Amino acid sequence: MDRFFELSARGTTVGREVRGGLTTFMAMAYVILLNPIILGGATDVTGAKLSTHQLTTSTILAAAVSTLLMGVIGNAPLGVATGLGLNAVVAYQAAPHMTWAQAMGLVVLEGLVIVLLAVSGLRQLIMNSIPLALKHAISVGIGMFITLIGLVDAGFVGRGTGSPVQLGTTGRLTGWPVALFCLGLLVVIALFVRKVQGAILIGIVITAVLAVVVNTFTTVPPELWGVVIPRMPEAVVGAPDFGLVGQVDLFGGFARAGALTATIVLFTLVLSGFFDAMGTIIGVSDEAGLVDEQGRVPRLGAILTVDGVSAAIGGLTSSSANTVFVESAAGVGEGARTGLAAVVTGALFSLTLLFTPLATVVPAAAAAPALVLVGALMMTQVRNVPWEDLAIAIPAFLTIVLMPFTYSITNGVGAGVISYTVIQAALGRAGRIPWLLWVVSLIFAIYFGVDGIGTLFF
Repeated sequence: MDRFFELSARGTTVGREVRGGLTTFMAMAYVILLNPIILGGATDVTGAKLSTHQLTTSTILAAAVSTLLMGVIGNAPLGVATGLGLNAVVAYQAAPHMTWAQAMGLVVLEGLVIVLLAVSGLRQLIMNSIPLALKHAISVGIGMFITLIGLVDAGFVGRGTGSPVQLGTTGRLTGWPVALFCLGLLVVIALFVRKVQGAILIGIVITAVLAVVVNTFTTVPPELWGVVIPRMPEAVVGAPDFGLVGQVDLFGGFARAGALTATIVLFTLVLSGFFDAMGTIIGVSDEAGLVDEQGRVPRLGAILTVDGVSAAIGGLTSSSANTVFVESAAGVGEGARTGLAAVVTGALFSLTLLFTPLATVVPAAAAAPALVLVGALMMTQVRNVPWEDLAIAIPAFLTIVLMPFTYSITNGVGAGVISYTVIQAALGRAGRIPWLLWVVSLIFAIYFGVDGIGTLFF
């Protein structure tokens, strides 16, 4: 095991990997409930809805298989599951124009395109062409992004009436879930700075137990808890339903919705899946100390190939496209450094197929403190950005701020790449820019302006 996963070489132990894998699972487990809610709440062009129970099984199955592949083949501490931005594209951009089977067919095609890009080496070349300082900025931006996710999920930050965001959901902090989040965050911070092994995991468990107790003996409006309501499950074992697995029509969407509509959906899926995963892989690997002096990630080709295969697995199971989860950073914060942590996470997803009710215990208030703490840890990468050089500082700044401000890793990466390319050209350094960055900048320009382009020409 030590040789296969390179435990000693990466300065880790089996115990740390197990703790990291368990922490990543607990930080990701919400997707088991949230993905069926998003997909199950939409209808396709025929008015058909997907079964929530079958979606739950498909979501778990896809996450389990994909994460295990990432651990064994990619040897990276990365959890993989349904991308929550990608499933919205499937539910609200694809399904209204085609059947569910045809929409999932586009997801499979997305995965195949990403696999081809990875196998050809083009995706790896693109990642390696991004300047090292910009990669550090991606890490920082992801740290801010997951911090915002944690604060919003916990109810500490909400949508304002006179401003985009505000303190709490009403302008003040109210309710037990927010109080438990604050308590859990302080516990995690105290344990972590004291260098207690398993600090993040211990904090999640303590907060989850307290949440179950509070919800049992007090009356808390269910909407305050978010997707997962902390309560003792009525049953321990739940039988899976694999009815949606294999329900795919690869090319039917082009005939049903039209070539232009289907192509735009496919383009959106590929670009979002490509760069969301790229940013997460760079950011989490950087935080884990796996990135070398040139900004290269070990076994990157295998990791990128597994990511593409995982996207296709999501389509084949009708759970929408799978991608690398930014919550993997929580496991890295707990010490995960190798694929053994991903194997643990994937094994836990596999067990959840039979014990689905147990996955409904940990609320956002318990998992969110881990995201906030890890966001703070990832923020330390900001020291590696040469802020005195505006040619890199401005693209780095745009990369960092646009990830949380637009709630998208892809948007942050796109703004950083485009601004870096333009600034270098304006300074007369166009010849120093790798040709792939010119291509990527053009693709991002199309991505940002796709709606305007469609209106102008179609």
